[in-house]
Amino acid sequence: MFSFWRKIEEDKRRKRENISRSRSSPPLRWNLSQLFGQNCPGQDVQDIDIVSAIEFDESGNHLAVGDRGGRIVIFERKDESETPNQHHSRHELEQLDSISTRHPEYQYKTEFQSHEPEFDYLKSLEIEEKINKVRWCAAPNRSHLILSTNDKTIKLWKVNEDKVKKVKEMDPNPFVCPENAILAEKSFMSGQNEPAILNGYHMEWTKKMTTKNISPFNEVHNQIVNVEDSARVRCRKVYAHAHDFNVNSISTNSDCETFVSADDLRINLWNLEISDQCFNIIDIKPSNMEDLTEVITSAEFHPVHCNLLAYSSSRGFIYLVDLRQSALCDHNARILKDAKFHGSKSFFTEIIASISDIKFTNDGRHVLSRDYMNLKLWDIRMDSSPVAIFKIHENLRPKLCDLYNDDNIFDKFECCLSGDGLNFATGSYSNLLRIFSHGVASEEGITLDATEHSNRKPSLQATQRARRSSFSNFTRGFYRQGHENESTGGIEFSCNLSSKLLHLAWHPTTNLIACASGNSLFIYNA
Repeated sequence: MFSFWRKIEEDKRRKRENISRSRSSPPLRWNLSQLFGQNCPGQDVQDIDIVSAIEFDESGNHLAVGDRGGRIVIFERKDESETPNQHHSRHELEQLDSISTRHPEYQYKTEFQSHEPEFDYLKSLEIEEKINKVRWCAAPNRSHLILSTNDKTIKLWKVNEDKVKKVKEMDPNPFVCPENAILAEKSFMSGQNEPAILNGYHMEWTKKMTTKNISPFNEVHNQIVNVEDSARVRCRKVYAHAHDFNVNSISTNSDCETFVSADDLRINLWNLEISDQCFNIIDIKPSNMEDLTEVITSAEFHPVHCNLLAYSSSRGFIYLVDLRQSALCDHNARILKDAKFHGSKSFFTEIIASISDIKFTNDGRHVLSRDYMNLKLWDIRMDSSPVAIFKIHENLRPKLCDLYNDDNIFDKFECCLSGDGLNFATGSYSNLLRIFSHGVASEEGITLDATEHSNRKPSLQATQRARRSSFSNFTRGFYRQGHENESTGGIEFSCNLSSKLLHLAWHPTTNLIACASGNSLFIYNA
């Protein structure tokens, strides 16, 4: 009993220390360090090139970026392969040591086509190739595993590290005579395993040498040398035909064996090695669709405990479930909700309350959520109200009607947080990146303007091809009944609604944020 209260006091003390540390430390100064996908001013952006998913791996050495064309591009940290060895001089080692203390920089590694456009003939439904989510999986060796999904199909990709070799012409060593080269060739061909030493030189060196002809009198020899690392990508598993609605999120478990995939009404549990079978752990579909009151918007596994899962809904609720309690978890959940917010309701209240993304802190004690208007930090032990609320674009509240008629109110902004759980980030309109710190919720935070392409015209094709999940369309039609003519019309917004910073990710160990606008990838560091 006393240990329980002692633990509560210890948590309160640690929270006070974190808040005082965040208040005493100076604000971070963010700078744009890298930019990928820069276009000329006025150049149109094709819909298939727009970034739709971003994710760092656990080490932060690799960054995966998915787009609407079904492609995944992998970036690798530049200084990852620069490991010291016995051939480096002292000056070179000092330079490598100074490089390791800098913020990581990334370079293009490889890309592959993850999904192709499909057509479901049974439902007469076109399935886009757009990548909705990407997630890195733990791998025991040098290879990397990536989960990617479009609206219906999840795929597991394996990225192997291969050595690219080529033949390099070089002069033979003048200290090795032709007779010794002949003996070395004969020793190699006879399959002798014991290394022979002739005239003080090891035979292993001559084994690496191959001549153009058998004749020992050739003046030019060939040597196979390693020039660079290359990535070879292959699809290991395909997890298909398990979702009737569009998949909106996938999350890997801390047990490194399972993951979940969520659509509007169901959440399925998969084993990474079994692609033809999954377990439905959450199903909120009513017997009569007219009784439907909410949909699932995002799902995330607890980072420490493999039996805990959190998922958010369109009503602004966060559900915490324990997979050990029941096989079907939708009726055994702890609900995190803002009692003050849900006290007063209006026509737009439930629409803007819909949570588009949730993220756990690394210790698993807090959950960060993003709805249309706010960024909220929750303590999983407090289910009545969030710990902090950060207002993103409160200036748009008087214009919700116009945002609704233009479908901008249904935009899904993601959120991310730092490894220590003290800083949070999300996107907004006009390509704005908003960064906040724990303990200073009343302040505006830091706003970065990712507008390298402010003069770029949005693609008409991108506007026409914008699609939502089937239930989102149903929801939009349901709310629109009786409100078709409520637009005030002709209102000018202070922000550019066509430029949206929707997707972003925080480096797991350092203050570095990767965010996307259109087909451009921005990397900021502090």
